[in-house]
Amino acid sequence: MTEPILDFVDCADAGGGHRMAYWQWGDPRAEHVVLCVHGLTRQGRDFDALAQVLLEKASRPVRIVCPDVVGRGRSDWLPEPLHYQFPQYVADMMALLAHLHARAPLTQFDHVGTSMGGLIGIFLAAQPTLAPVPVRRLVLNDVGPAVEFDAIARISGYVGQGGVYATVDEAAQMLLAISAGFGPHSREQWQALTVPMLVPARERSADGRQRLDMAAERVDVASGPYRLHYDPALSVGLRALTREQALQGEAVVWAAYDAVKAPTLLLRGADSDLLSRTTAQAMTQRGPRASLVEFAGVGHAPTLVDPAQSSVVASFLFER
Repeated sequence: MTEPILDFVDCADAGGGHRMAYWQWGDPRAEHVVLCVHGLTRQGRDFDALAQVLLEKASRPVRIVCPDVVGRGRSDWLPEPLHYQFPQYVADMMALLAHLHARAPLTQFDHVGTSMGGLIGIFLAAQPTLAPVPVRRLVLNDVGPAVEFDAIARISGYVGQGGVYATVDEAAQMLLAISAGFGPHSREQWQALTVPMLVPARERSADGRQRLDMAAERVDVASGPYRLHYDPALSVGLRALTREQALQGEAVVWAAYDAVKAPTLLLRGADSDLLSRTTAQAMTQRGPRASLVEFAGVGHAPTLVDPAQSSVVASFLFER
């Protein structure tokens, strides 16, 4: 496969429900599902390169499923910004798993999560009776229970601040400026990571919050203007977060991490400002006692585009 299939699942929420998009690679009837969940302001196409490597390396049929978390990509936006929280995200992933299982029964479920997606994975993996099947193997990409508050402040400085970009190259340069931690990429690799981050720019509604039928939107790289795909209101809860609240949340995530039984691989950018080396080492000594792999010359977060990164994930997921 050179392109994934776009599909949708209906999810419940306090506002009456929303639709979450997901991108699927591989055999739609495969019993083995690898769920790949992106970071805070990203979307499911971030995993295109990884998905293709996993399909090449798998010895048996596998479904690679990459959702656009609500408020991102082709998924709906929530009417209440403060509802962009982990309980909603985890509930949406459980709805997605039930949806996938109803279409073709699954017997193995692995989770790969970058940053926010990794925290979602911890909460899923902490449930030993997760339906339809518990997490078999867990990959955490540059995230752990203790998230450095200064990194949160850095990220909150740009979330929701995107403007309108005349060309894809202009948008790519802006994203490159705020994504130095992703590490080196070729121009072609960075373009591939950039294009799915864009949607055609439109006039905003009276309340300033644009809502589109994202299923119908497709970026034409030959013409602009563009804006970033995600709901700018994602910034509301992030900017309201205090250091004290972050510490309280840390305790909750540590408790969930300690409950994880699945073999766990922890990836860390050696220059990460979000996952400290101290926290990473602690994660190798408690809970599932994660295996730690660090990537030199990368901060927050490895994109898993580099074969040296994606091969580590494939080996972990498919090793006997």
